[in-house]
Amino acid sequence: MYRLLLVQMLHCCFLVAHSCPTQCTCVYQGGSNGTGLRSVLCSEPSMSAIPLNAPADTVKFRLEKTSISRVPRAAFFYLSELQFLWLTYNSITTIHSSSFLNLKALRELRLDGNLLSAFPWEGLRDMPRLRTLGLHNNRLSSLPAHAALFLPNVTYLDLSSNRLTTLPSELLDLWFPPPAQLAGPTQRRVLGVHDNMWQCDCQISMLLAQSKYQQSPVVLMDQLLTCSRSGGTADQLGAPLTEADLSRCQRPSVQPSATRVTSPLGSNVMLRCDATGYPTPVLTWTKAAGASMYNTECCQQPYNKADPEKLPINLDSFIQESPRVGIRWSIINLNGLSYKDAGEYRCQARNMAGTAEAPIRLRVVGVIAVPPSIKNKTRKASSRSSSSNRKPLPQKPKRAQNITSISTSKKKTLLNLKYVTPPTPTNKTQNIKMAPVPTPLKKMSSSSPQKYTHKRKKTSAPKSNRKPQISVNTIPSSSEKTTTTLSSPENNKDQI
Repeated sequence: MYRLLLVQMLHCCFLVAHSCPTQCTCVYQGGSNGTGLRSVLCSEPSMSAIPLNAPADTVKFRLEKTSISRVPRAAFFYLSELQFLWLTYNSITTIHSSSFLNLKALRELRLDGNLLSAFPWEGLRDMPRLRTLGLHNNRLSSLPAHAALFLPNVTYLDLSSNRLTTLPSELLDLWFPPPAQLAGPTQRRVLGVHDNMWQCDCQISMLLAQSKYQQSPVVLMDQLLTCSRSGGTADQLGAPLTEADLSRCQRPSVQPSATRVTSPLGSNVMLRCDATGYPTPVLTWTKAAGASMYNTECCQQPYNKADPEKLPINLDSFIQESPRVGIRWSIINLNGLSYKDAGEYRCQARNMAGTAEAPIRLRVVGVIAVPPSIKNKTRKASSRSSSSNRKPLPQKPKRAQNITSISTSKKKTLLNLKYVTPPTPTNKTQNIKMAPVPTPLKKMSSSSPQKYTHKRKKTSAPKSNRKPQISVNTIPSSSEKTTTTLSSPENNKDQI
C-alpha cells in the first residue's frame, strides 16, 4: 500500500516537472547539457484560472490576454526557480498578499494592462530579489506610505497611466535620501509617473526638479508631467507642470543663533536655530562629534569612530514652533554641562524641496564650584582618612594610676598612687576605718642620689562629703615585698 502511494506521488511530481499545461506552450531554450531555460506562454482568451501544473524548472512564465480576474494564494508556489513573471493585459482585479509565496528567485514582475485599483505592497517581502515592477495602465488611485518599506531594492518602477494624485513623503525620502544617510554609492532608479492626474504641489514639483540634476538618483521615463490645480477650470485640470509651479517651492535655509558657544562646566546652555522654506521645514538636531574635538581643557584623545558615544546622536527639541507658514524655530536645552557634552551640534531643516543644515560647536571649560557644605564634608573625610593612617601617639597615664619609681642606693621603690572614690553616701551613717598613717615622704635623705618631691595636682572633682582613699604600694628591689596602705583626711593632703 505504501509503495503504491509512493509511486503515485513520484508520478505526480514527474508530471509536474515535465508536463506542459493545456492551452499553454512550453519552450526549452538551450543545450542538452541542462544549462538552458524553460519558458511557458499562456495566451488563450478563454482561460479563467492560473494553471497549476507548469513545469517546476520554469524560469519565465508569461500569462497574457486571458480572462483571469484574480490571483489566488500561493499560485506559483511550485515554481521556485521562476525569475520572470509576466501577467500583462488580463482582467486581474485582485491579488492576494500571499500570491507570490516561495518566489525567492524572481527578478521581474509585470502587471501592466490590468484592472488593479490596489496592490498588496507587503507581498513584495516574498520576492527579495525583485528589481523590476511594472504597474502601467491600471486603476491605482493612491500610494500608501508603507509602500516605501517594501521598495528599497526595486530599481525600475512603472506607475504611469494610472489615477494617482499625490506622492507620499516616505517615497520621496526613499528616492532622494539626505546626504547623511548615504552609506555608499547612490543607487539610480528609473521611475514612470507620467500620465497621472497629479496635484500641483511641492511633492511632484520636487520630484521633477531633482530628476533634472546630472547626478540625480532618479531618472524619469517621461519628464512631461501634468497636474491639476484646485479650483481651476476644465482647461487647467490637465495643464503641464511648468517652471512657474516649481518657483513656489523653496529649499530650506538654516540660521543658528551662534556658530560657536563656550560655556563653563556645570552650567546650562540653550541652542537655537531658525529655518525658512516652503513648505514649512521640519527641524531635527543631531550631535555629530565627540568631546575631545572641541574641548582643549581636558582629556585630549584621538577621535575614534568605533566609540559609540561619538557616533551621531538624535536629540529631541526642547521647543519647536512655527509662528507662520514658511518659518520654524527650534531650541534644545543642555543642563549641567560636562566634558562629554562638548562637540558639534547640527540643526537640519527638511521639506519637500530639499534639505539644509548648520553646525554649532560647543566648548566646555572650567571647573565646577563646590558648595561650602560639600567642602566641609570632604575635609572631614580627608582628616579621618589621614588620622587613620597615622601611628597612634603614646597616651599619658591616667590620674587614677600614677606610677612613680624612686631609685636609691639600697633599693628601688615603686609608688603606686591610686585614688579610689568611695560609694555615694546614703542616709545611713557609715563608719570608715582609717589605716595607720605612715610617715609622709617629703624629702629623701641626703645620701640618696635623687630627691623626690610629690606635688598633687588639683582635680576637678566636685566638692562633696567624699573622702579620697590613697593606696601606696612600695616594692623593694629585693625578694621582699612590702605593701603600705595610706589613708589620710583632707587636712593631710599637703603633706603627701
